[in-house]
Amino acid sequence: MNPERFKAEVVPLREKLLHIAWKMLEEEQDAEDAVQEVFLKLWHIRDSLDKYDSIPAFATTVTKNICVDKIRIRGRETSLDDEIYRQAGPDNPYLQLERKNSDEIIRFIIDRLPPLQQAIIRMKDIEEYEVEQIAEITGTQIEAVRMNLSRARKKVREEYLKWTR
Repeated sequence: MNPERFKAEVVPLREKLLHIAWKMLEEEQDAEDAVQEVFLKLWHIRDSLDKYDSIPAFATTVTKNICVDKIRIRGRETSLDDEIYRQAGPDNPYLQLERKNSDEIIRFIIDRLPPLQQAIIRMKDIEEYEVEQIAEITGTQIEAVRMNLSRARKKVREEYLKWTR
């Protein structure tokens, strides 16, 4: 499958796949990351996509599988202590302190990202701009904004895990 055909047949599925991922993962950022992974997988196997009877059905299956994987990983990361503190409620002083420390660590990590990724993650996750608005402000393509956002989130996640272990 050539790139033009991929754009015509696969890229329009984004909203549908995003909706499926969001319903499964219940978080917009995780859903966006999952759909980004789906597109990367489909892009890497684009030459063999013609063997599938229905590309939308295959893309939906890939999306569901990636979401299930993310849910399994999320389940392994939740400890018993986390669950107890979550049930204790938002007034728990330990949780308040932990949230404050987490915010400081995340801001520190974001400050060390490359300038474009730093700007994009701040606009999207802190100031809640839409991807299209960010592309217009930064003067980059929408796909480049999504890719930089995905890379920035991945880097923040990796660095945060290093700090908290």
